[in-house]
Amino acid sequence: MQRHLPLVAVQAPPRLIGEPFAGFADEARRVLERHPESKLLVFPELHLFGDGDPDLQREEALRAAAEPLDGPRVVALAGLAEELGVWLVPGSVCERGEQGELFNTQIVLSPSGELVGSYRKIFPWRPHEPYEPGDRFVVVDLDGIGRVGLNICYDAWFPETSRQLAWMGAEVILNVVKTTTADRAQELVLARANAIVNQVFVVSVNCGGPRGQGRSVVVGPEGEVIAQAPDASPALLAAELDLAAVDRVRARGTAGVNRMWSQFRPSEPAIPLPVYQGRIDPATWQPQSPSPAPTTDLTDVALATLRSTR
Repeated sequence: MQRHLPLVAVQAPPRLIGEPFAGFADEARRVLERHPESKLLVFPELHLFGDGDPDLQREEALRAAAEPLDGPRVVALAGLAEELGVWLVPGSVCERGEQGELFNTQIVLSPSGELVGSYRKIFPWRPHEPYEPGDRFVVVDLDGIGRVGLNICYDAWFPETSRQLAWMGAEVILNVVKTTTADRAQELVLARANAIVNQVFVVSVNCGGPRGQGRSVVVGPEGEVIAQAPDASPALLAAELDLAAVDRVRARGTAGVNRMWSQFRPSEPAIPLPVYQGRIDPATWQPQSPSPAPTTDLTDVALATLRSTR
C-alpha cells in the first residue's frame, strides 16, 4: 500500500498574542489554496503567541493568553481543521495545566475536527522560557498514512527525544521551531543528524523574519534535504513524503550499508546505560510498528531518561 504524506511546512513570522483568530484562519486557507493537494499543514512553534519585536516570550503575557486544551482556542482550531479537511499542526500553544502550570504544547487536529494528540515540550529552552517540562513522548497516527512524532525546537538538541519517537514507530518527526537566535545553523545539522541516526523524515519548521531565523527544512530518512528555505523570508515548503522509504532504508541500510535498528541479535546480553539508569535490550531493539495504534505513555527507558534530566 502506498503511504504518501503531502504536506506544507509554513515558515512565517509569529502572529501577535490577541490578534483575531480570523487572521490565522485566513492564513491557513491561503496555504491550502496554493497547495490543495496537501493533507497536513505544519506551522512554527508558538505561531499564535508572538509578543512583539524582539520576541521575549514574556511570562505575564503568555500566562494571560494560556488556556486549557478544551478551551475556546483549541475548539476554534479544531473547527478550522474540519473546515479545511486536513491534518493541522498550528505550531504549539500556551497550555494552562490542571494546577495552573504553563506548558508549551504541540497539538495535532484531525480532518474531522478532533484533537488527536498533544505534547508538552520536555526540554524548555532554559533559562529563557517560562514553561514547565512535559513528562511524556507522543506519537500520533494519521489514519491511512502513517505515524508522526511530536517535537518542539530545543528538544532536537537532545538525541534521546528523536530516538524515543523513532522507537515508538514515528516515521516523520514534526519539529516545530521558534528560533530567533544565531544557532539555527546548528539546528540544521541536528535535523539531518536526527534523521540519519533514526532513519526517519524530519520536518523542522521555523518562524520567519524579522523575528525568526527561518531556514526551515524537510529532511529524508538518509539525511537528504528534500526542501529548504534559503533565508528568513516567508516561505511554503511543500513536499510529498513517501513513508515507505523509511522501511526501504531500514531494510537495505543508509547509503546501502548502515542498518542501526538491526544492530543486535535478540539473544545478546543487555547493554547498561548508566546515565539513564536503564539499558539497551537487544530483544526489544526494534521500532514499534505504526499499526496498531500507538501509546503515548512513557516506557521504562523514557522514564529513566527524564529522571536523569531533572
